[in-house]
Amino acid sequence: MSWANDRLAEELKAALGLARIENLVRLSGGASRETWAFGDGTRGYILRRDPAGAGGSEGTVDRETEARVIEAARLAGAPAPKIVKILDPHAFVMERLAGETDPRTIQREPSFDVARRRFAEDCAGALARIHATPFEGLPKLSLMDAEAQLSLYRGILDRFGAVRPIFELAMRWLLVHRPAAIAPVLVHGDFRLGNLLIGPNGLIAALDWELAHFGDPAEDLGWLLVRSWRFGAKREAGGLASFEELVAAYPRPIDPTRVRYWQIFGTFKWGVMCLIQADRHLSGRQASLEHAAIGRRASEAEYDLMNLLG
Repeated sequence: MSWANDRLAEELKAALGLARIENLVRLSGGASRETWAFGDGTRGYILRRDPAGAGGSEGTVDRETEARVIEAARLAGAPAPKIVKILDPHAFVMERLAGETDPRTIQREPSFDVARRRFAEDCAGALARIHATPFEGLPKLSLMDAEAQLSLYRGILDRFGAVRPIFELAMRWLLVHRPAAIAPVLVHGDFRLGNLLIGPNGLIAALDWELAHFGDPAEDLGWLLVRSWRFGAKREAGGLASFEELVAAYPRPIDPTRVRYWQIFGTFKWGVMCLIQADRHLSGRQASLEHAAIGRRASEAEYDLMNLLG
């Protein structure tokens, strides 16, 4: 390990009261947060923390709040890892569960045949349990219905001064077609391949809860249907299930038109998020080739919006 890793290992050992730290390694993935894996000889752990000097992004919660949401959802029956310790507002440690997060492996490897067949049922059931998490056990979260989010992303586009006609068209459509308000629930906010831990027999846990908020349950279903989260495969839900299969598997009545609205909203939202990542790099606040590469994907979202709205 490098000197910096040695220092981190000592800090973790002291914070968790462990006799030793071994196999400390930073995991790939996560453009805005660091994820580290390590063990103590008997158990595996995951450290999730903000990079040094990184500030929060629009619509995200801090690590302490994220950890408290994860634990509340887990105790309510949602598939989520157990929180071991909140270290400070910027870092927490959770248990490490065995499973796979790589979308291409999940989509293609023969050992995941059963998981692929169960994908719609597993995801819909997991989301229903997340959405049923009692508010009493949750920390304070923002209410982010369609109107609130449109206002947020309107402000972001105006701040960038970006001239993006397709995003303007999409925003106008989303404003006009806003569904009627319903009772809010806990929304994961980023439930999609890449943030799902899956084993050969199905879904194990939902990860990366930093976009959690109160809102419309159809938002999570719609986000899973965004084309960017199919990773080249054709079926609408993560490349593994159809729109109809996902909606039918959700164990409570839900309007397919509402889900389709949030699919379009999610595509627009992802496009704006790509611009945010590009700005992080171009402004010098967090220079990163990953941020720059994600920024270029705004054009993919525009293409998808033209197809969805056409």
